[in-house]
Formats: sequence, structure tokens, C-alpha cells
Amino acid sequence: MKKNIAIIIGGNSSEIEISIESGEQIFENIDREKYIPYKVFLRGKDWLVSNETFENVSVNKNDFSFVFENNEIHFDCAFIIIHGTPGEDGKLQGYLELLDIPYTSSGVLSSALTFDKYACKNYLKTYGILSPKSILISINERIAAEHLTKNFDFPFIVKPNRGGSSFGISIINKFEDIETSLQAAFSEDDKVIVEEFIEGIELTCGLFETKKEKTILPITEIVSKNAFFDFEAKYTPDMAEEIIPARIAKAVKDNCENLSADIYDILKCKGVIRIDYILKNEKLYFLEVNTIPGMSRNSIVPRQAKAYGKSIKHLISNLIENCLP
Repeated sequence: MKKNIAIIIGGNSSEIEISIESGEQIFENIDREKYIPYKVFLRGKDWLVSNETFENVSVNKNDFSFVFENNEIHFDCAFIIIHGTPGEDGKLQGYLELLDIPYTSSGVLSSALTFDKYACKNYLKTYGILSPKSILISINERIAAEHLTKNFDFPFIVKPNRGGSSFGISIINKFEDIETSLQAAFSEDDKVIVEEFIEGIELTCGLFETKKEKTILPITEIVSKNAFFDFEAKYTPDMAEEIIPARIAKAVKDNCENLSADIYDILKCKGVIRIDYILKNEKLYFLEVNTIPGMSRNSIVPRQAKAYGKSIKHLISNLIENCLP
């Protein structure tokens, strides 16, 4: 019997459009011989389900079901593809666990920890994993720009502590840009990271685990035409060169793969994740973990899977089968 799959899209962050694009890609490429897909759109209090034959039917939040043509339909699995809250910070995972509905991503604790970039970096430091020097600022704090310039050399980075897709992130090259950049970051989150800028090669490693094995996808080297891999560079064609596989020595490749596998296990991740690094002087500096990586046509993980010899259809099926009992 085919399984009912909820492809959960939307969310309450600036990344909503990317979530919708990723969800459409999954909806189009899911194996219809095994699964019946439904798009479930979440935005605030509005929870609506659609597919090819109907749209915008309300979801019963008490048991995550809906009624269509007098039939009550329940989901066998949730494919979470919300970037940002509530899909990437553990909130949605907690709701689904209360209802005993399997889902494709990392669990509540792993999601909450990785979504908090500063907490995640400091936790991984206890395992000897390198990351750029950083401090955390709350929106209620009043830290003078002079304080930042005493602790960080130009250029340095300001970015939201919780969030992705490079909204609200800036590279600070001069004193006059500090306040504007802080305001942009605080528009995305009430906590902001100020971080040293490490000039090097940007790498990202995708990986996932099934009941049989862990698969490490080909490492990608990112060469942005902008100052860094910002939102425009990520999602605008020709604004960044994403080289698969990365042009790195075998020793660096092996190190990146082993480190990524270790981080996956340390953080108790599930499903597919993507880990970002900066490589400088043969050392890998951990930047962040993305537990709900993009799955749109321009996203990195589907392209890594293709380079590995696996179609997005195969990847989707692997993620679903891995979480089903």
C-alpha cells in the first residue's frame, strides 16, 4: 500500500520562497509508485494541504490529518523542507513526535542545537573542532562599535545567530558599516554573531545516513562572485561557481569527509545535512550545519547526489524509507 507523505513547506522566516521551491522539486520527483505526496504549507496559524486535485484544505492540528471528499487522511511520514523556524529549530519535530509521526530530518535536540550557530560551534569546540573566533550579542545589549574593533580586525562578519540562506549577513570592511550591519542582522534574529573573517576556500559537504550505511556526497567548492556566498550568490544563476568535486588534495578531502561524519555522529543528526567549512593553510574551520538543506533545482545537495550517481528521486526515497518503521 502506498504511503501518504506530507511535504511540509513554508515557515515563518525569510527563507519561505526557497522552502516552496524545494518542496516543489520533491513533489515532482517523489516515487509515485511508492508514495502519495501532499504539499502541506505552514505559515503562522495557517496550515493548508494541497496536491494535483485540490488545494488549500485545512489541516487538523490535533492529529495532523485532513478531510477530503468525506475521507479523513492521515500521514505516514513527514518530509520536512522548511528552512528556518519552525522546521529547522526542532519545534515541528517536537510536534510530530507527540503525534508519533515519523519525519525525515534530525530530531528535536539536534535541530535546536545546530540552529543556534553560536551554541553549536562552542559545543563542537569541546571535541577539538576548529571554528572562527566569535562573540554573541543580544538585541538588548548596547555594545559600542569601538568594542568590536578592539576584538576583531577588519574585515569581520556580522550575521544572525539563528537562520540560514545568508539573510542579514554582512562583511564589515570599515567602522561606518558596523551599525547598519548589526541592524540588518537583528532584523532576522534577536541574537547576532560577530565573527572573525577567515580568508580561504569555502567548502560544503553533504551527507546522509540510512539504516544500512552513511553516504558522504562529493564535497563542493564554492567560488562566489560576491564578497561571500550570500543569498544572491546562492540562488541566482551565474553568481557563484559550485565546483563538484572540490579542487582539493586527497588528504584534505579525506579529512573533510571524516570530520563531517564525526560531526554528524556527535550531533546525533538524521536524514540529509550539509556542513560548511573554510579551508585555510590545510586546516578546516567549521562554520555551520544545515539540517534542512535546500532541495531546489539550484541547491547544492541534489547536485552533489547527481555527481555521486544518485538521482534526487533515489535520495528522496532513501530519506523516507530510513525514517519509516
